[in-house]
Amino acid sequence: MLLQTYLPVLVFLGIALAIGLALLAIGLFLGRSDTDSEKLSPYECGFEPFAESRMKFDVRYYLVAILFIIFDLEIAFLFPWAVTLDQIGLTGLIAMAIFLTVLVVGFIYEWKKGALEWD
Repeated sequence: MLLQTYLPVLVFLGIALAIGLALLAIGLFLGRSDTDSEKLSPYECGFEPFAESRMKFDVRYYLVAILFIIFDLEIAFLFPWAVTLDQIGLTGLIAMAIFLTVLVVGFIYEWKKGALEWD
C-alpha cells in the first residue's frame, strides 16, 4: 500500500534525475572547453580583481544589497497576505501596515544616504 502511494513520486524523481544527468553529460561531451586566462580569472562584483583581497568596498554596495533584500521580502510577504486578506481581517491589515511602514523607513534611509544615485 505504501509503495503504491509513493511510486509516482519515485518515478518522477527518477525521470528528473535521469534528464538532469543526461543534460549534464551532453554539455560535458559536446560543449567547448577552450580555457584562457580571462575565463580562469576570479570574478568579483564586475571589476578586475586586485592583489589585495582585503580591500574595502564602498558602503553604497551594501546599501543597494539591503535595498534588494527589503523589496524581496516585501513581495514575499505581500502575495500571501493579499490572498488571505478577507480571512485575517483588520488584524492582518494592521500587521501589514506596520510591516510596510518599516520597509518604507528603510527605503527612505537608503534614499537619504544616496545609495540610489550612481555617480
